[in-house]
Amino acid sequence: MVSQGSSPSLLEALNSDFLACKICLEQLQVPKTLPCLHTYCQDCLAQLAEGGHLRCPECRESVPVPPTGVAAFKTNFFVNGLLDLVKARADGDLCAGKPACALCPLMGGTSAGGPATARCLDCADDLCQACADGHRCTRQTHTHRVVDLVGYRAGFYDEEARERQAAQCPQHPGEALRFLCQPCSQLLCRECRLDPHLDHPCLPLAEAVRARKPGLEELLAGVDNNLAELEATRMMEKEALAQLREQAARVGTQVEEAAEGVLRALLAQKQEVLGQLRAHVEAAEEAARERLRELEGQEQVAREAATFARRVLGLGREAEILSLEGAIAQRLRQLQGCPWLPGPAPCLLPRLELHPGLLDENCHLLRLSFEEQQSQKDSKKDGAGSQVGDETQPQSRDGAQTPQEDGVQILKVERAESPQEDGAQTPKEDRAQTPQEDGGAQIPRGGRSNKKRKFKGRFKSVSREPSPAPGPNLEGSGLLPRPIFFCSFPTRMPGDKRSPRITGLCPFGPREILVADEQNRALKRFSLNGDYKGAVPVPEGCSPCSVAALRDAVAFSAGARLYLISPEGEVQWRRALSLSQASHAVAAMPSGDRVAVSVSGHVEVYNMEGSLATRFIPGGKANRGLRALVFLTTSPQGNFVGSDWQQNSLVVCDGLGQVIGEYRGPGLHGCQPGSVSVDKKGYIFLTLREVNKVVILDPKGSLLGDFLTAYHGLEKPRVTTMVDGRYLVVSLSNGTIHVFRVRPLDS
Repeated sequence: MVSQGSSPSLLEALNSDFLACKICLEQLQVPKTLPCLHTYCQDCLAQLAEGGHLRCPECRESVPVPPTGVAAFKTNFFVNGLLDLVKARADGDLCAGKPACALCPLMGGTSAGGPATARCLDCADDLCQACADGHRCTRQTHTHRVVDLVGYRAGFYDEEARERQAAQCPQHPGEALRFLCQPCSQLLCRECRLDPHLDHPCLPLAEAVRARKPGLEELLAGVDNNLAELEATRMMEKEALAQLREQAARVGTQVEEAAEGVLRALLAQKQEVLGQLRAHVEAAEEAARERLRELEGQEQVAREAATFARRVLGLGREAEILSLEGAIAQRLRQLQGCPWLPGPAPCLLPRLELHPGLLDENCHLLRLSFEEQQSQKDSKKDGAGSQVGDETQPQSRDGAQTPQEDGVQILKVERAESPQEDGAQTPKEDRAQTPQEDGGAQIPRGGRSNKKRKFKGRFKSVSREPSPAPGPNLEGSGLLPRPIFFCSFPTRMPGDKRSPRITGLCPFGPREILVADEQNRALKRFSLNGDYKGAVPVPEGCSPCSVAALRDAVAFSAGARLYLISPEGEVQWRRALSLSQASHAVAAMPSGDRVAVSVSGHVEVYNMEGSLATRFIPGGKANRGLRALVFLTTSPQGNFVGSDWQQNSLVVCDGLGQVIGEYRGPGLHGCQPGSVSVDKKGYIFLTLREVNKVVILDPKGSLLGDFLTAYHGLEKPRVTTMVDGRYLVVSLSNGTIHVFRVRPLDS
């Protein structure tokens, strides 16, 4: 694409895809230009027309089809002229480098004509050397430009050939268009001038172009100004988003530092604040992405129209410019009248504020407040030392933040309101109140007014709400484990024919994982650092689904069968499973010599020889047919943990099938529970794919809070596994794997 403000060259227009139809991807045939200035083949447009309208494939603008059909759209004489040059080159190439003279047969020579060595740019004929010499010696053709054929086919004379091209009248073949009828805005040849337009004022093409070209250039300059404003606004939007992320990271660090020093009673409030922060950042990023998409779309439409107009004005002949003048002017006026987006929407930046009652169990110690983002000009006035959302607070000797004045920090949260585009009234969220119910007075911060201005932003509601507050009992671990990002790597290998679809993960030796790629029918080995270690061969035609590593063997399910194979791929045994279940979850027992598989609501356990060791229904026979364990794992304590899609819950049971814990509360956000993993202390990590979360539960199935969210880079998590009891491996739907180290806060 030609850059803004520069004139395109003829070589760029001929060599680019400007002459290709964006529908059939072939060279344009009978080019027709829509009101949006996009050009397509007439036959391609006829296929898109439906119900009297068609939608432009590039800008998606709806265009009414004329009553006489798509043939009534304006013919693009500008493109036709360029196609003539391309066609002349192609015709020469078809002659295998030896084109024949076009005049020899007319003068009684050989029927095929002699070999051509020159070309007349005015007649568009190939000539032999004798005809070329005589062509310059007649009264009618002595002014014609005759050039050597090799140079013409190499493109040396394209510019000159364009200047000598004449637009032909469609009604009178052989007649060139010479006049513009001013009342009708129609191009005329001499024959057209003498018949219906005899009494109409007409202008020669050159004079008409001189009269109308300044108006088009003025409109083009206006669109160029709008493009510059759009580009500047887009850059400001990106800078605002970067500042929001930086500030969010800074506040997230503050939240972590403040939460690590408090006792177990503060954990619920910490989870609430982090969830609130993540929800705000996700909403702001979603709004920013929407604005960026809208800005880029508007910029693309305006830029394409401006590029087309600039090409016509810079390369078109008088007749071509005047034939497109109406359409170009109308489109440029339309673009100038578009309601361009204003500057970037101010972002509500989060800030962390501490309350003096740190040991008060009934007090919310951590909350977020949001304030509008300062513009670049305002931030420069405030000085380099001031940071938005980071006020300097007096600190004590040990580095802890001291309360302001009498120890009260005002805690406020203002949420943005959704725009009332459809007329529906969106309920406002009340501003969080400061703790004044016990008689405490509200104190301004730093002498400034504590009244904050609300901002009506473009935020949409986000379903990724923080999970409910965890219970106080954390099984004696002190504090909730937290994730530390370790690495990320793709699983697609050069030999893969399709994008990976990871359906199973399991630890495979020290610091190594085994990945079941159902789409490519492979069991791939990776180190925790992402190094590819090869593959475990599987029987031909098998698509591994769930996988588990046993002592010197690998168990996996494929279709309605359970396989046990050696690391070299030798099948040791296979067992048929129930056909009533689409997929069967497989898990290795802690001893490493037995494998468990979920089959139609019950669990079967096989030993290394393939014999059925035990079989039970979670909750006993009374629950027969009431459970469907889609995901299954085992804990170091020997318990079974599964995701029950029939009851939409997470269930924990012992080796005899006795249920010792089950969770189906609001922490699932109405989603079906996904993959489950258990660490060395028995904590359960449950995947919620629809809301991009991994939540953590205690060994008995009680929800403790969020462990991973979209804030940690999760996007449609699919399967998880625990390696060495302290590395959580998460696979995403796009085939990427994230590895997090699970670190207890009391370690």
